[in-house]
Amino acid sequence: MSVAALSEALPVNGWENFYVIVGSSAAALTGLTFIVITIAADAAGLANTPRARLSGLRAFITPTTVHFASVLWMSALLSVPGQTVFSLALCLGISGLAGIVYCTRVILWMFEMLSEYKPFIADWIWSAVLPLSAYACLLAVALLLPGHPVASLYAVAGITLLLLFIGIHNAWDVVAWVTTERHAHKDRQHRTDHPPKEPSGR
Repeated sequence: MSVAALSEALPVNGWENFYVIVGSSAAALTGLTFIVITIAADAAGLANTPRARLSGLRAFITPTTVHFASVLWMSALLSVPGQTVFSLALCLGISGLAGIVYCTRVILWMFEMLSEYKPFIADWIWSAVLPLSAYACLLAVALLLPGHPVASLYAVAGITLLLLFIGIHNAWDVVAWVTTERHAHKDRQHRTDHPPKEPSGR
């Protein structure tokens, strides 16, 4: 692509409503994630050690906020007036690379907490595989954008929605786990405080 083509404004006129809806949703859900963090902190006694609580926060809760923030960031990028092919490709490339580095760190945190909590297959899919794939695709789209600007805009929209749904799923998963584990913890504590009586001998 020529230098002149790289400097041309992208045809993003038809995407305003899409990114207003998606960006607003991500911003609102980021606020709700803080409530999730509060719920998790209230249930801090469910984790065995402070290190386990910190690892759980880093591996399963903070990434949700990061994914929502990424959606908000991409919505802002696609709403900047006069965004050119080169400027958008550069921003998306940096964002995708940063996301890959962060997701790699999240995976390491998940491995670190294996002694305290063994993630299910769904945890690996939603917290590791899908986010890493989304940011890798974002980096690939940044490289393909100069040659295929229109198709790349649709790809960015799909990646944005994927990150939004990943965040929604993971936030719900944390709340469901905390609620379920709290009841299980109460049952274990009740059995400890009130052990079953030994049957009387004949």
